[in-house]
Amino acid sequence: MARQIQFQQTGGPDVLELVDTEIRDPGPGEVRVTNHAIGVNFIDIYFRTGLYPADLPSAMGTEGAGVIDAVGDGVEEFAVGDRVAYVLGPKGAYADAITLSADHVVALPEAIDFETAAASLLKGLTVQYLLRQTYAIAKDDTILFHAAAGGVGTIACQWARALGAHVIGTVSSDEKADIAKANGAWMTIDYTRESVPERVMELTDGAGVPVVYDSVGRDTWHDSLKCLRKRGLMVSFGNASGPVEGVNLVELNRGGSLFVTRPSLGGYADTPERFEMMCADLFAVLESGDVKVHIGQRYDLADAGDAQQAIADRKTTGSTILLP
Repeated sequence: MARQIQFQQTGGPDVLELVDTEIRDPGPGEVRVTNHAIGVNFIDIYFRTGLYPADLPSAMGTEGAGVIDAVGDGVEEFAVGDRVAYVLGPKGAYADAITLSADHVVALPEAIDFETAAASLLKGLTVQYLLRQTYAIAKDDTILFHAAAGGVGTIACQWARALGAHVIGTVSSDEKADIAKANGAWMTIDYTRESVPERVMELTDGAGVPVVYDSVGRDTWHDSLKCLRKRGLMVSFGNASGPVEGVNLVELNRGGSLFVTRPSLGGYADTPERFEMMCADLFAVLESGDVKVHIGQRYDLADAGDAQQAIADRKTTGSTILLP
């Protein structure tokens, strides 16, 4: 038997329950991982609240790190005792153990500990596709990144700095501004006190930025578009304030022939080969020290609801993990 967080109905954090359940043996092409650390991400809240559909009852979470304790038939790249991390598998990471396809598992370099891996794999791979693929930022680019003091934002600020870009990061307090700057942001904008478009135009001498990375969603959509230069790219990759609805294509035309994309990790890490390539890129910047993962919060597995509420209330900095 193992402990696992489940929910029988959608709703607030109180719907999450810690239950005893059987973690099945791996089938062909699968492995079972004993978790040492578990990642908590905003997408988990989307499933819990029903913004993203899930078959009920449902388990929770898709990211973690630990040690393989069983392998299924046909698995040759992993063995019992291997240190690994995983993401993009079935929901069920909020647990003592999880069984999933070996295609969603990556060997963990000795230099990267379990907590760092669980805190950074989904967020780090998100930054990888955002900065290296969705819009390949170049030296001396000036970019706008919302929620710059969060788990994704702090990784993005560091990685972008390593690539020679200048990050303007939005934040909600002086404390978060300090965090963003400590992680490589060139400038910060406190959106609770300043107009983000006006400040961006001041910082870019009226030119605007070539790309905006926006995980906030509904509340920042229109202001983000106003920050772009002609033919700029709006990258909407999250819905922290709610989904963007009623998109007016004429607004893109008036903004200067703007482009918009709504990417996801699954859309980029869509083959084992691409997944491994992206992981190798992430692990390289972690091992080099160009990117350091800040774990701002650690919660016991039983307190998963508290962890999610803290994230939803924007009371967290850096990454949040659960410890089984």
